[in-house]
Amino acid sequence: MQEELAEYERNIVWQIIPKPKGHIIVGTRWAYKNKLDKSGAVVRNKGILVAKWYSQLEGVDYDETYAPTARMEAICIFISYDAHKNIKLHQMDVKSAFLNSELKEEGYL
Repeated sequence: MQEELAEYERNIVWQIIPKPKGHIIVGTRWAYKNKLDKSGAVVRNKGILVAKWYSQLEGVDYDETYAPTARMEAICIFISYDAHKNIKLHQMDVKSAFLNSELKEEGYL
C-alpha cells in the first residue's frame, strides 16, 4: 500500500479539496494480490487502490472507461510481425502507467 500511495504522491495524482456541490463521490477500495514465482511461492504482496466505478450512474457521471491493457490477439500479431521482419523485441513493465496520462474529465474519489 505504501508503495502505491508513494507513486500517487510522486506523480501528483490528486489533491484534497472540499466536496463540490452536485458531484457524486466515487468510493475506493484496496485490492490485494500475492505475487508468485515459478514454483508458486509468494514473492511479495501487492496492494492497489481501485475506484468503485460501478457506483456511477449512466448518463450522469460517466461516458467511457479505459483500461491500459492489450488484447492477447494483438500481442500475438505484433510478435509474429516482429519475427517475420527479424526485428529485435524487448519487454518492459511500466509501473503506474495510468498515472502519467492527462484526463479531460474531473473525478471525485
